[in-house]
Amino acid sequence: METERPRNRVVVTGIGTIASQGTGIDPFWEAMLAGQSGIDTVSSFDITEYPSKVGSEVKNFDAGDFMDPKEARRNDRYSQFAVGASKLALQDGSLDPSTADPEKFGVLVGSGIGGMQTIQQQSHRLYTKGPRKVSPFMIPSLIANIASGVIAIATGARGPNYGIVSACATGTHTIGEAFRILRDGDADVMLAGGSEAAITELGYAGFCSMRAMSTQYNDAPQTASRPFDKGRDGFVMGEGAGVLLLETLEHAQARGARIYCEVAGYAATSDAFHITSPDPEGKALSFAISKVIKEAGLQVEDVDYINAHGTSTPYNDKFETNAIKIALGEHASKIMVSSTKSMTGHLLGAAGGVESAVCAKTIHEGKVPPTINYNEPDPDCDLDYVPNTMREAKVKVAICNNSGLGGQNATLLFKQFEA
Repeated sequence: METERPRNRVVVTGIGTIASQGTGIDPFWEAMLAGQSGIDTVSSFDITEYPSKVGSEVKNFDAGDFMDPKEARRNDRYSQFAVGASKLALQDGSLDPSTADPEKFGVLVGSGIGGMQTIQQQSHRLYTKGPRKVSPFMIPSLIANIASGVIAIATGARGPNYGIVSACATGTHTIGEAFRILRDGDADVMLAGGSEAAITELGYAGFCSMRAMSTQYNDAPQTASRPFDKGRDGFVMGEGAGVLLLETLEHAQARGARIYCEVAGYAATSDAFHITSPDPEGKALSFAISKVIKEAGLQVEDVDYINAHGTSTPYNDKFETNAIKIALGEHASKIMVSSTKSMTGHLLGAAGGVESAVCAKTIHEGKVPPTINYNEPDPDCDLDYVPNTMREAKVKVAICNNSGLGGQNATLLFKQFEA
């Protein structure tokens, strides 16, 4: 009779972020605590004819800081971000990848959209110069799993390696699946998270056509993303990457690693409701929240903080609030909830990676970033959204929610590490 394999504890030992606030966890975290928005008028192309004109763009990023310049040119911007965030996570975690067992070192970094820049550029080349001028690197550059492959090549990781595509839940799903891989003993070390670079003429036009993006605050870009505020009118598109260095506790302790927190629960559910609209009752998301609490062996009363999906759309924020109330009951009114998308915009497939980084830092430092631009309460959104100003508070348990088009939900639970 086969014996059950022991389940490893999984910890966060390194964080890598690339966002409009800067490259690396330190400038990013300082901006989060200061309530500093990275949103501005889109500058990477002519925005004149677009109804929404604001975005959270990564500026002054040099892929050559993380990759050979020739290799960088062969990869889409989203892969460049992914490699950069991964190397930053390794640096933050003081892990030289050459010292890890390559067969037990995996990569799971996804993208909700993939190489949008490549698709746009090569389509233009096809229609203006003909099929023979399409780059042989087009397909490898645009597919959404390639970032994990490029990271593996750069680090020598020969363990589990693939990509996940679940729209705006991607980054949370990748961290959750990496958690399971480590928990089950199929790896000792994983780089996991998400990356996105879809602020191009084509990508931006597509989201504008969906009428999901903010249009009322074009003249005041930094106020455009306002989750849970009564005046919200849509999300703000962002770009960047967030990658966590995850390790089994045994591996982390053996090398004397600093531990930010422990990953203790993960759930994936589906609304099975509509291709773009979330379930009005929030049933599936509430189920995911309940599942991670149960998996972690905790009670609802143990939850201190939720980093919400909080996109700043009228429906999402209302329905997510309802999901939190269903899952936590009376305790929902006693916890802190914030949406850092108020500052970063919505990073789509990278959102879960960046927002999981926020949860890890919140637990480690006892500081909760605010929801900025929260000026007028919405009767349908009546929780404690940590309005406008950072709050110092002891956070032992933090939950990260993300949802994606197609009705996918992903939820992670992080808790304070105790030996």
